[in-house]
Amino acid sequence: MICDLLIAGGTVVNETGRFVADVAVKDGIIVFVGRPDFAPRATRTLDAVGRYVIPGAIDVHTHIREPGMTQKEDWTTGTRAAAAGGVTTIFDMPNTDPPVWSLEALATKREAAERQAHVNFGLYGLLDERSLDVLPALAEAGVIGFKLFLGNTTGNLPAPNDGAVLEGFEILAELGLRCSIHAENSPMLFWRENRMKAAGRDDAFAHLAARADIVALESLNRSIVLSEWTGARIHIVHESCMRSIPIIRDAKARGVPMTVETGPQYFLLAAEDLTGDKARIARLNPPIREGAQREPIFKALVDGTIDMLGTDHAPHAMAEKQHASFWDNACGFPGVETSMRLMLTQVHQGRMTMEHYVRMASAAPARSFGLYPRKGVIQPGADADIAVVDPGQEGTIRGADLHSIRSRFTPYEGMETIGAPVATIVRGRIVMQGGTVLDAPGWGRMERPQMPKPEPRNLATTTKAILRPGAQSW
Repeated sequence: MICDLLIAGGTVVNETGRFVADVAVKDGIIVFVGRPDFAPRATRTLDAVGRYVIPGAIDVHTHIREPGMTQKEDWTTGTRAAAAGGVTTIFDMPNTDPPVWSLEALATKREAAERQAHVNFGLYGLLDERSLDVLPALAEAGVIGFKLFLGNTTGNLPAPNDGAVLEGFEILAELGLRCSIHAENSPMLFWRENRMKAAGRDDAFAHLAARADIVALESLNRSIVLSEWTGARIHIVHESCMRSIPIIRDAKARGVPMTVETGPQYFLLAAEDLTGDKARIARLNPPIREGAQREPIFKALVDGTIDMLGTDHAPHAMAEKQHASFWDNACGFPGVETSMRLMLTQVHQGRMTMEHYVRMASAAPARSFGLYPRKGVIQPGADADIAVVDPGQEGTIRGADLHSIRSRFTPYEGMETIGAPVATIVRGRIVMQGGTVLDAPGWGRMERPQMPKPEPRNLATTTKAILRPGAQSW
């Protein structure tokens, strides 16, 4: 057998351990992992001696912005940024224009992605009051999961009524797909924000005060209760509060079908260090919190209480971050390109291992969203979605270098890193090498989940059940 690509001499790292091996790829699939003297011949060889060969990162939380907001990002710029960052699969959130609440909107986004994407992608459907009747059809059409906004965000989508959320969870419990939740209490945060605006508060800490921990804690608890009652699988996005950690541990111990993500911003940055232009750039929802919260969040990520790493990659045009009033500055910043470098630096510093990183960045996302073991592991039969990492490569993060060319700013400006992806391979094709993204528009494939059999609960109490004539609930 002659293969398409041989990655030679690297140290393969999965979540369970590491070993030196050659990796051979044919037709986009890993066909061999083993000793060099047994490796098949290949038409192309990539030297990986002294480097790590890991499953490509899966970023379950990105905002590519197309359709409707391409002044911020599009599928070309966003997926080039992913390729530059060692990310081989991204999941795109549904708060575009139009939002993904219909089959037509899903088809529009899928067409744009399939035409431009350099890496693989999954597309979320939107769970809100208008989409309840179409959730099964969106699932059949291949969405990776659903997104529920309990707090306001870009796109100004109103938080659904709790009754609609309950009914949506009842539907999703029978479908088995996971629902990612922006867990902030909208009435609380809007009330507090409006009170501060009326009092003349116009500063970075006002944004943090509007979205104090209680805003997230209440929404987290509500999400857990609804998940536990219905059996709907949930995923809490961008967890930022150390006070959430015991709640998450307790819910998981009870068997609540939940996973959790956090991002580098919540354990590398501190609110008290963000002033002036840096505070405007770093404004996002939920906010970067006090420095004392960083270490508990990081430890929970390493020990697995928080399952995975996402970025909430949320680019904006630079002008949208330069308003005089702090409240008028857009929330979010690019993250998909810098995450791996930031985390490899934590490995270099001894705060975590490469195995930890592979688990949180690739294996756990793949398992949680129905892609494992096709993704998230280097082994025969898996997709050849691979990042080759130089653990000693030094660099400095600069916004001017980002591939999100409409959003060349970052709160990590000037941060020194050690360790970087030096090649990104998507289904056997090298899409980045030596820091240069190679032209591969349309190579990305839409990923469809294969979730375990659903386990809905309290079926006699569901909205569908009680609508039947003569129905009773005991």
